[in-house]
Amino acid sequence: MTLSVALLQIDITFGDPVANEEKVERMFASLKEKKVDVVVLPELWTTGYDLTRLEEIADSNGERSLSFLSRLAQKYDVHLVGGSVAKRTERGVTNSMFVINSNGELVKEYTKAHLFRLMDEEKYLVEGSENGIFELAGAKSAGVICYDIRFPEWIRTHMLDNTKVLYVVAEWPAKRIDHWKALLISRAIENQCYVVACNRVGADPNNQFGGHSMVIGPWGEILEEADDQETILYSELDVEQVDNVRQRIPIFSDRRPGIYRY
Repeated sequence: MTLSVALLQIDITFGDPVANEEKVERMFASLKEKKVDVVVLPELWTTGYDLTRLEEIADSNGERSLSFLSRLAQKYDVHLVGGSVAKRTERGVTNSMFVINSNGELVKEYTKAHLFRLMDEEKYLVEGSENGIFELAGAKSAGVICYDIRFPEWIRTHMLDNTKVLYVVAEWPAKRIDHWKALLISRAIENQCYVVACNRVGADPNNQFGGHSMVIGPWGEILEEADDQETILYSELDVEQVDNVRQRIPIFSDRRPGIYRY
């Protein structure tokens, strides 16, 4: 099975959901030129890291974002890994990913499990505890958010049930972009899976973001990589290759969880 993906590597307007929705809508219009199965957006694409204003600008129960993404999925007949949005809930604001199928239905909601203290996330966001596993476009998949990829035990948890594709959405700073690349390649190699990782570009008042969205194969090979400019990155995933790699080096069969400390 071949899966065609498109990653929207965008510059997010700080604290302006309307402007960001308009940009995403324009980029979707250009997808008409290609047949795409799954479209991926970056982390916090509606607001950026305008954390001090989240109580004001966060999406109440995610209703506006869900409606917007559902409409796009149906209009363009694509599945969506809808990046993540700031969602206002009764327990606080979450950093939540919405996965939508081509019928406009919510397939999975995942809330970022690991909050990044260097960007003060823990002061303004509440963390999630549920996994990000789902099936999309016929492929067993999982989704995580940015800092989550620094926790290999969390990623491995998502891979133990024959998951084939790992989607990563991020606002990863330019000054640590080498870490971004190394971590993504490592997660692909150690889990023998595809990694589809969408980062943002541009800057906010406190950070410069690095782009370099990537699609990595189950051998750890970089299939496609963007630069640090706004773009749509396209790639094709041969999902059967995951099984081939896992048969050649059967790491999941050779695991010894009884001796591991976590």
